[in-house]
Amino acid sequence: MIKLFAVGFPRTMDELQLAQLFGPYGDIELITIVRDQFTKESKGFGFVHMKTENGALSAIQALDGHAFGDRKLEVRLADEKQTPVTKPLKIKFEPAPKPAAPQKKKRPRIGK
Repeated sequence: MIKLFAVGFPRTMDELQLAQLFGPYGDIELITIVRDQFTKESKGFGFVHMKTENGALSAIQALDGHAFGDRKLEVRLADEKQTPVTKPLKIKFEPAPKPAAPQKKKRPRIGK
């Protein structure tokens, strides 16, 4: 399965229309359109999982640069997110400073 990233399609386009656009180039496994969390409106980009590499490459070649009105479709292989390699944190524990001993208040001297 090859994952493609598609950006620049109309925000009114749904999964079925995207499937009709990519379908002629190969079998599709899954289509995901990224939507706004609150309004559920499309953000104009998503992912298309093609079953074969040949289908994915054919879709990229045919659809990359395709114009939709004032928008231009961009199709490319999706970058797989890799977990970043991080160095372990070195934390040095030092003993807490000892609190200063409370000072006794001196009583004022009353003169005779």
